[in-house]
Amino acid sequence: MMKKNFLTFILLLLISCVCFGCSEKEDSIRVLRIYNWQDYIDEGLDESGEKISTSVMEEWASDYEERTGEKVAFVYNTFETNEYMLNVLKTGSEHYDLVCPSDYFIQKMIAEDMLEKLTYTKEDGYKYITNFNDYGSPYVKEIFESYTTVNKKTNEESSWANYAIPYMWGTMGFLYDMDAVEYEDVSTWDILWNKDYAKMSTAKNSVHDTYVAGAMYVYKEELLQIKAEYEASAQTEEDKDIYNGKITEIMNRYDDESIDKIEKALIEMKKNFYGFEVDNGKTDILGGTIKINFAWGGDAVYSMDTADEDGNVTLGYAVPEEGSNVFFDGWVMPKGADVELAEDFLNFLCRPDIAARNMEFIGYTSCIAGNEIWELINDWYSVEDGEEGYDVDLSYFFKGTIDEEYLTDGEAIITVSERGRQFDAQYPTADVLLRCGVMRDFGEQNDQVLLMWENVKCGEIGAWLWVGFAMLVALIGVFIVYQIKLNNKRNRRRRFLK
Repeated sequence: MMKKNFLTFILLLLISCVCFGCSEKEDSIRVLRIYNWQDYIDEGLDESGEKISTSVMEEWASDYEERTGEKVAFVYNTFETNEYMLNVLKTGSEHYDLVCPSDYFIQKMIAEDMLEKLTYTKEDGYKYITNFNDYGSPYVKEIFESYTTVNKKTNEESSWANYAIPYMWGTMGFLYDMDAVEYEDVSTWDILWNKDYAKMSTAKNSVHDTYVAGAMYVYKEELLQIKAEYEASAQTEEDKDIYNGKITEIMNRYDDESIDKIEKALIEMKKNFYGFEVDNGKTDILGGTIKINFAWGGDAVYSMDTADEDGNVTLGYAVPEEGSNVFFDGWVMPKGADVELAEDFLNFLCRPDIAARNMEFIGYTSCIAGNEIWELINDWYSVEDGEEGYDVDLSYFFKGTIDEEYLTDGEAIITVSERGRQFDAQYPTADVLLRCGVMRDFGEQNDQVLLMWENVKCGEIGAWLWVGFAMLVALIGVFIVYQIKLNNKRNRRRRFLK
């Protein structure tokens, strides 16, 4: 009996050890936690959300195991706004190895010492993200290497390239019904204040994007003067840098006087436009609810593609002549991230074939160039042999990343059939980008700008609400005082009767 019990004990011990070993092995699997915008990567889903193929994350996990022999897992979650994402990270309710903020939030996170540095030096490049070295657009690389932010904790000034890998990019402009709106009208920021188009337009429910619209409207004359001076100059590379620098400075004016002027302008705009939106505008314009949508280039492409399929309306895209914003979303690693695993995933994303897949799925323009991307956009936009079209030089974006066979006299030239539509929303010309600046974080004026934004959104209704609230508080106070006096009077009467 003792022998039987002993054997049973040994058997249970072995089972426990095996189970413990399995648990240990399962627990040892490294997990990459990713936090991204909604619908901003190929998740292997169709339009109804049904699974139809492996996601980019699943393909990376398989690729990683094949290359290293190590199994990895991932957690993928999404957010709707930069502000919500930042709040999740700051509260510590969730931990992530990679998040994808917009450019001005990359600046904010660098300044607040929230990010791990990439394994990167300007001289040697991205040590473990070699695909970005080889295929990252030279235009995008230059911006991320030249723009700097100061870490408030360490007082160290670093380029964005030390912390972020660019993902998608584009311009802000106007998506418009070409049968209802004149191009001359929509090629200026005045369109949002133009009474001929009252209640036909929308603006973004985003303080940063709509602040730019207000700044461009308020300082229109100065912007046009700068443009005229530039066009009259020799237009050297130095002239171009000076011109673009002045536009960037104007759209990022956050001094008290500018904030006050822009607040007044945006309150006036509210009287004329249809409303604020973030995502609805790209569909509202398809149904005719609005005729003009202040839009990100990627959303404009979605709307134009859908309109072309349905045949109900013809939509165009224009970047205002005064200037606009060129935006970038990029991947960063929050403090405590698994840097090795995160950088491996980023290197996978920077493969041109994977970048092309994501670009096809989400409609925005990848910061990656390379042969596969060049072939993709030629398949989408270039004219057939023998057809007439417009030559567009995209050397600023592709040169150095594609094979010689794709070049024309050493330049990356594509011949497209039409202008002012999908192609221009995805790949603006170098001249258009010259008048587009990068948004900066509000910095020390953040609270002041946010207060201005609340005033704009609330407007006169907000003011009357505050007046009404103050009156209500006053009435409650009067009522309390009256009740106290009445109670005192009753108490005195009771004492007298006693």
